Amino acid sequence: MNELAIHGGKPVFEKKTGYGHQYIDDADIQAVVEVLKSDFLTCGPKIDEAEAKLCEITGAKHAVLVANGTAALHAAAFAAGIGKDDEVITTPITFAASANCALYCGGKPVFADINPDTYNIDPVEIERKITDKTKAIVAVDFTGQAVEIERIREICDKHNLIFIEDAAHSLGTKYNGKPVGSLADMTEFSFHPVKTCTAGEGGAITTNDDELYKKLVLFRTHGITRVQDWMDKPSEGGWYYQQVELGYNYRMTDIQAALLSSQLDKLDMFAARRKELVKRYDEAFSTMPEISVQKNIPESDTVRHLYIIQLNTELLKCSRKEVFDALQAEGVGVNVHYIPVYSFPYYQKLGYKMGICPNAERLYERIISIPLFYSMTNEDQDKVVEAVKKVIDYYRK
Repeated sequence: MNELAIHGGKPVFEKKTGYGHQYIDDADIQAVVEVLKSDFLTCGPKIDEAEAKLCEITGAKHAVLVANGTAALHAAAFAAGIGKDDEVITTPITFAASANCALYCGGKPVFADINPDTYNIDPVEIERKITDKTKAIVAVDFTGQAVEIERIREICDKHNLIFIEDAAHSLGTKYNGKPVGSLADMTEFSFHPVKTCTAGEGGAITTNDDELYKKLVLFRTHGITRVQDWMDKPSEGGWYYQQVELGYNYRMTDIQAALLSSQLDKLDMFAARRKELVKRYDEAFSTMPEISVQKNIPESDTVRHLYIIQLNTELLKCSRKEVFDALQAEGVGVNVHYIPVYSFPYYQKLGYKMGICPNAERLYERIISIPLFYSMTNEDQDKVVEAVKKVIDYYRK
């Protein structure tokens, strides 16, 4: 047996790889350069161009670009009318912003447990958490797999709730043949560098609802508008505008939008490669009882942002931390997605207690994210698998 790198052996990778990485080509660079040479670095035509492409990709009527995914969730919570003491149900296995967006608006996040096989929020648990204060559901497409959209839509319709789909991971995913982005009341996207398409930083909300669209656009730009139909009196002239809501400066620049627009042109290429890599991982780990992988529901044609292995620690003579540290020493860029949100000190101070979502807590203790990105070669992936097997072989009972 090869000695582990953490014990002084030779690492599988000479140079450490990340768990995610952007892919930038000459077309992306040229798109940005053209904007830098143009008249508009912000508030220009590239915003409309990228929004139109998002609508085409998702099938949504409207798209609103914003500065980042967190801003997108904040905007969605505002447009949903979340206010003081309103409850918003979400999953604990997510980035904090999925819950924080309720707090930004004075609301209260309520955490519903996950399905232990799919890792997504469980519709049965959603229904258990609904009260007369529930206003919205923020359902997260964890790793890129769509949530059970039909069941959640039924729950929202039954209880008159706003359905916000957090699709930060799932650009390009389809549910029953329809693209994510057109199926919830509002859908949020993120364009961070490790996501399938990037704007450097950026986010968006898509919707088919004209009134929600109006609120989102106002929220993005200080609550200020030049649109006559949104004002309370006739314009005084070409210079005139009104502030009709209290909004933020959550605009995306044209520099970012140009990069995003170019990236969106490659979405099909990105998606196909990610699916290939996921299939290869699934096959490689299928013969390892010490590892379980995320179960995919048949309705979701998934474009995976993350690939997660779950350690069956009963079959190992070590903890998750020892496997994590050993993989890092082998040069594998690993991470953990995610720490249950309510376990953070800030949430504990708000009164949240451990034990409210046992499936989520158990999953957190056993998962590791391993590299998955478009430019990853088959050779790179084979080395990741080699490193995982090397570490598991050492720690196998």
